[in-house]
Amino acid sequence: MNGTIKNAQQIGAELVVSALEAQGVTHVFGVPGAKIDAVFNALVDSRIETVVCRHEQNAAFIAGGIGRMTGKAGVAIGTSGPGASNLVTGLATANSEGDPVVALGGAVATGEALKQIHQTMDAVSILKPVTKFSATVGAPEQVNEVMANAFRVAEASRPGAAYVNLPKDVMTHACAHTPLPFPAFAGLGLADSAAIKEAARLINAASTPVVLLGMLASKPTNSAALQAFIGKGNLAAVGTFQAAGAVGAMQFSNFGGRVGQLANQPADRLLESADLVITVGYDPVEYWPQLWNKDKDRKIVHIDVLPADLDNCYRPYAELTGDIAQTLQALTSLIDRARKSAISSSILELIQGERLLLAKQAAARNGTPVHPLRLVHELQQFVGDDITVCLDMGSFHLWIARHLYSFKPRQVLITNGQQTLGVALPWAIAASIVRPHEKVLSISGDGGFLYSAMELETAVRLKTNIVHMIWIDGSYDMVATQEKLKYGRSSGTDLGPVDYLKYAEAFGAKGLMINKPDEIASVMTKAFDTPGPVIVGVHVDYRDNHQLFEMLHEDSIH
Repeated sequence: MNGTIKNAQQIGAELVVSALEAQGVTHVFGVPGAKIDAVFNALVDSRIETVVCRHEQNAAFIAGGIGRMTGKAGVAIGTSGPGASNLVTGLATANSEGDPVVALGGAVATGEALKQIHQTMDAVSILKPVTKFSATVGAPEQVNEVMANAFRVAEASRPGAAYVNLPKDVMTHACAHTPLPFPAFAGLGLADSAAIKEAARLINAASTPVVLLGMLASKPTNSAALQAFIGKGNLAAVGTFQAAGAVGAMQFSNFGGRVGQLANQPADRLLESADLVITVGYDPVEYWPQLWNKDKDRKIVHIDVLPADLDNCYRPYAELTGDIAQTLQALTSLIDRARKSAISSSILELIQGERLLLAKQAAARNGTPVHPLRLVHELQQFVGDDITVCLDMGSFHLWIARHLYSFKPRQVLITNGQQTLGVALPWAIAASIVRPHEKVLSISGDGGFLYSAMELETAVRLKTNIVHMIWIDGSYDMVATQEKLKYGRSSGTDLGPVDYLKYAEAFGAKGLMINKPDEIASVMTKAFDTPGPVIVGVHVDYRDNHQLFEMLHEDSIH
């Protein structure tokens, strides 16, 4: 029977690794140390590849990227003390972004946990606020139980982060158990039938219904059901940054674009016009309700795996809680509205006209430094089905999130929950592992790049085919722009120069530079054709960044 005695000579660390294998884990990412070395030693004899990283935070970022693209928890591992505390930012990011991750941390022996000795730390308490699950394996008999529950919680409903604390004595004691399997039959079902019928009635009766797509709408199974839902009702839709790719090319004429962070996107006009909002897989952290629904007297239909967090600005009238794909399929069968609303049609036609005009204007921007719109216009030509795009946080992120389109779920990875600097390169490493036959483009500003640039060595060691683009302006520009709007000046935002070509070469990567707009296509083509990691630098003209912050709702600047 599963969970019973298998090998009396097995130790806790070996059972931890067996549990990872049972979960289908193929890679773990982390940094070794004395309190976790028994697990690292057991990994040598397993089918799992151990990827040594240069910082535990980046190991957690990579694991989060694995989780987002596969739906299965990625695994990060670190030692006790600072090894565990360095995981905090990566786990907080994954938890708020809905990315399943299980992190393993070493710890002093159980009998020493309350003593002030080397690397004593209450890591469970530190990590509890930024995870869905945080627990210590207190005895050998608990290893398989805690490991199974950590994975189950991390991957369940709205995914997130789990942390398992592994005391060094438990890892070296005999442990006579086997990994615990998940239930053979389990999962969410349809939402309440009465709620589905009421949602359909509201949608059929609405004058201008608009669908607001969130992170879980971009889960492939949910995205497939979404296409039929939007098509059957001829519904207008907008998406948060993290819902990128949820709407397919066939429904692009119904898509108003992305909303999030700054309430001045073209799609905000469409959302503003709605007399009924249907949210699908949406979490308020993606786009705060007070930015898009403050003082609005309109009904909301909430379709998600979890009930809504009730808010003064987010009070669903119909709540459809259950499996999103199944619920959408049931709801679609009850939709009876063949025509798009006149208001939605008018706004969508206007947005499409603006897209075409903007593309024409972007192609004509020939100055140096290079304007963001020209860069986005040129990069759009490379975003086919065979590429994954990983974005860091910064001014460049807003230009791309607003103007770059994709039609494949989880093709464009964007940070929005914690808006974390440094995620792009680690996510790109994850993409190169999950999608080894695809091209990977990661992009950061010069401010965010050095947060995780040490992992370029990891990328080179793994022989990953990554193109990492750095938009250079010598500052934390997004912060500076907001400071100037608030105070009339900036503070603490200027950076020193870095020779990115020499930096790349020092790590064994290729370095390329875009010096003028007409070089973008040729340099990027060369970068994608070059084996191994490539760093591409480009000096960017951010003089129009103030336009990103125009016509903002109150509280958008934060």
